[in-house]
Amino acid sequence: MPELPDIVTYLRALESRIIGQRLIRVRVASTFLLRSAQPPIHEVDGRIVRELRRIGKRIAIGVENDLWLVLHLMIAGRLHWRPPQASLAGRNNLAAFDFPNGSLILTEAGTKRRASLHLLSGEEILRSMDPGGIDILTSDLESFRVALSAENRTLKRALTDPRLVR
Repeated sequence: MPELPDIVTYLRALESRIIGQRLIRVRVASTFLLRSAQPPIHEVDGRIVRELRRIGKRIAIGVENDLWLVLHLMIAGRLHWRPPQASLAGRNNLAAFDFPNGSLILTEAGTKRRASLHLLSGEEILRSMDPGGIDILTSDLESFRVALSAENRTLKRALTDPRLVR
């Protein structure tokens, strides 16, 4: 759950920058990052961003034609807003999402490379990315208590299990 405040902050910062903007193209510098093959990543090129969502600890970027880019930053992943057409040079730069007003650069520190990017088509497939669990930002105290005590585990393990708390 330590990533949750970061995800909420990223969504707020991205709203004013990319909603309603045309996604010129997605550049992927590291092959391990892209975890889906269909539809191909170039399908989002030139499409308008319509929506942003949080799906657990993932950021979902909805574009025209019901296509969704889903980013999971894991612990070491970060997003940086840079000038348009920013370079992807450098070992930690994994992908760039180019917009007319700037480039969103995905980086990941460390060597484990756990961050992921999926391109999904349709609301139903997007829902399949939801790990379940209660939404910590909207749940009441009783739901939170039930989720944490559902299994015999430490507090840290319960809070980091996306099937219990998202």
